[in-house]
Amino acid sequence: MKLTSIITVNFNQPEVTLDLLKSIKKHADQESLEVIVVDNGSREDHGARFKEEFPGLIYIRSEANLGFAGGNNLGVRASKGAYLLFLNNDTEITAHLIPVLKGELDSNPEIGMVSPLILYFDQPNIIQYAGFTEMNYLLCRNKGIGSMDEDQGQYDQVSVETGYCHGAAMMCRRSDLDRVGLMAEHFFLYYEELDWCEQFKKAGKKIWFTGKAKVYHKESISVGKESSIKTYFMTRNRMLFIRRNTGLLNTLLFSIYYIFLASSRQVVLYLLKGRADLIKGVIKGLWWNLTNSKNSSKLGFKI
Repeated sequence: MKLTSIITVNFNQPEVTLDLLKSIKKHADQESLEVIVVDNGSREDHGARFKEEFPGLIYIRSEANLGFAGGNNLGVRASKGAYLLFLNNDTEITAHLIPVLKGELDSNPEIGMVSPLILYFDQPNIIQYAGFTEMNYLLCRNKGIGSMDEDQGQYDQVSVETGYCHGAAMMCRRSDLDRVGLMAEHFFLYYEELDWCEQFKKAGKKIWFTGKAKVYHKESISVGKESSIKTYFMTRNRMLFIRRNTGLLNTLLFSIYYIFLASSRQVVLYLLKGRADLIKGVIKGLWWNLTNSKNSSKLGFKI
């Protein structure tokens, strides 16, 4: 049986990561599996605890936080599996997840990457992800399919092409990854998995969703307090995604819309809220793209 590598990244969440390891130990076949935990510059080294919970664990500690893509890429370099399953450390898997995802890939060589149905851990009857629509590249907007709907089994037998996988749980073949390349590390946080899906599509592969397997995600339904860091990376990387994945005309039209309409509107809203820190995040995110335009070839841009 071909080996599957599970890769997850820990950053200052040892208890959450331990819960994931427990769920893998409970629901996965250990004989055809290797599990890799990458510690992304956490304050404390919990490698011994992780290995105690999951004997045979491959543990990699980076002294620096390399971001979502950088941490996962470290795991890829250490992995040996023919299949690679990327899981957020704040997920818990269910029975048959791995054979179902492998089965989808094996059934159709055109599939490059596949994600399962993702439900909220705290409200397991509420759907977080059942696929994504395609991207509107002029606005850099798309929608989540099934998001916030009640899970009534409507996706249990659904396996279809979708716009993008979800970074919380996605599987690909090593052979395809070797062709496509690793995740782009300069995103650091947000949009990296969407960009990676674009690279798979450019290689002629399809992005897939299956509801035949489920993962529970501990991300809150009321996700995320606004912060200057989040605002900065969301602003920066939305523009970076378009620069990397569309042509000059689309990039130009998007930039006009994004700078003079969308971002200006955000600045006004944050001004009314008295959130100068978020305004700074927007401006810094835009400025990064403007000042890095001359380095486009180095960063893989199309402009």
